[in-house]
Amino acid sequence: MANVALGPNRGLSGIFRKKTVEQIHSETQHSELKRSLGALNLVLLGIGCIIGTGIFVLTGHAAAEWAGPAIMISFVITGTLCAFVALCYAELASALPVSGSAYSYSYASMGEIVAWVMGVLMLLEYGLAAATVAVGWSGYFVSLLGDNMGIHIPAALTAAWGVPVTNATGAVIATGIVNLPAIFIVGCVTALLVLGVSESATVNNIIVAIKLTVVIAFIAIGSRFVHPSNWHPLVPAQIPAPPPGTPMDIPHQIGRALWDVLTGAKSSRYGLTGVIHGAAVIFFAYVGFEAVSTAGAESKNPGKDMPIGIIGALVICTVLYIATSAVLVGIVPYQSLDNPAPIATAVDQIGMPWFAVLVKIGAICGLSSVTLVLLYGQTRVFYTMARDGLLPPIIAKVHPVLKTPWINTIIVGCFTATCAGFLGLDTLSDVTNVGSLAAFAIVCITVIYLRVTHPNMPRPFRTPLFPITPILGVIMCGILLMSLMAVPKTRNFFLIYLSVGFVIYFLYGMWHSNLRKGVWVDGHEPEPYELPHVGD
Repeated sequence: MANVALGPNRGLSGIFRKKTVEQIHSETQHSELKRSLGALNLVLLGIGCIIGTGIFVLTGHAAAEWAGPAIMISFVITGTLCAFVALCYAELASALPVSGSAYSYSYASMGEIVAWVMGVLMLLEYGLAAATVAVGWSGYFVSLLGDNMGIHIPAALTAAWGVPVTNATGAVIATGIVNLPAIFIVGCVTALLVLGVSESATVNNIIVAIKLTVVIAFIAIGSRFVHPSNWHPLVPAQIPAPPPGTPMDIPHQIGRALWDVLTGAKSSRYGLTGVIHGAAVIFFAYVGFEAVSTAGAESKNPGKDMPIGIIGALVICTVLYIATSAVLVGIVPYQSLDNPAPIATAVDQIGMPWFAVLVKIGAICGLSSVTLVLLYGQTRVFYTMARDGLLPPIIAKVHPVLKTPWINTIIVGCFTATCAGFLGLDTLSDVTNVGSLAAFAIVCITVIYLRVTHPNMPRPFRTPLFPITPILGVIMCGILLMSLMAVPKTRNFFLIYLSVGFVIYFLYGMWHSNLRKGVWVDGHEPEPYELPHVGD
């Protein structure tokens, strides 16, 4: 990168300066990150992030509380909605293959201040989400050690400070001090990411193979023990029942469900309203397919491989989600599935203790790979922000031998480990969802913006049915985002968090922005060259 003779953009109007598409392409060409990921690596990277909490935890909760056996339909609805966003991500990831994902996309469309907000939101989407998954990993790990290996970790060291620890009967046996297993897994994943992305991808491929084997085995073995009577009625009667005279045709039920989501009203359980609300609940089980887009600068052939990675991972996981949920509610009555390990519950019911152990191992592997991909995505976002000058330059420092942003990775790992060790699962899960939906919506808007402003930009993959697909993506994300913001606890946290983010930007990021100083970030080549245009 180099300073040039252009004067900086001063004043508040400068916060909307944009990166040019040409600049982003140049950054990609000169990035010093190693290009080692092919299409298969990217598909497995996406699967590694998606399959985890969704199958191993959320499926049972959504079925028991909202959708009943129609959880299968909920997954179809959510998979379809996520496809809109995935198609938009695929176009941008192929056309702008950079490490920053939605952060970089928004920098090219809506300007620096929006890009900064995206970076702040993605800390929720990736960093705190990784801590959330680590806490879930801890629960399966402790269960495997205690129930199947006779190794008991002191209960107070398996939960965050002040969180009650219960036994199988629900009795409180201790109060948490620190969740050591959660810290342990974050530490292991951090060390692996410091060693190198190709090594991390290899381990991730092995882990994904293990958990896919477990999931497919559950579908194959469990299908022999399905009781079709558990699928009837497919859509249980709505609770509470609607007042007499309420129209019960499908259009009216859909309208009421959407209104409940939009206004944050408490949705009815079951019925078509419950099915749609269940789709909103499990939407977050799909978060992860977009993590593939953070690997753009390390993809061998991003124009071809990025769309394959994003869409391939989403399709595979949607099929597995639907099949798994069908078998799950076919084995166990849906009312009994609201627990942290619904698949283990189903396996225990069919009387195969050896397979229960295998399921726990698969869950541990699955959650390990999710933690790895989430931390990977967060480090690449911070790496890109630091190269843009919005974060201190040490965050972008790449190890001369390992070719990874090692200081950045250690900082992110320490932050995530602290959150995983000292914050409870409820607290973490409540604050990780807003960032994902906001990022998804901005990505869909960016596709529309770039189609209008850069119609001739090379796009190896083009979002089909434009502009219908991105518009539907924006609408879907907006509805669910409003439903989250209707909850006072989530809304208050988000507003405070975003306010702190703005303060940091105006105290540091705005003044150190490379675009403001007229610097073109272009890898680390020895010969600088002039920035031809700085966005306004």
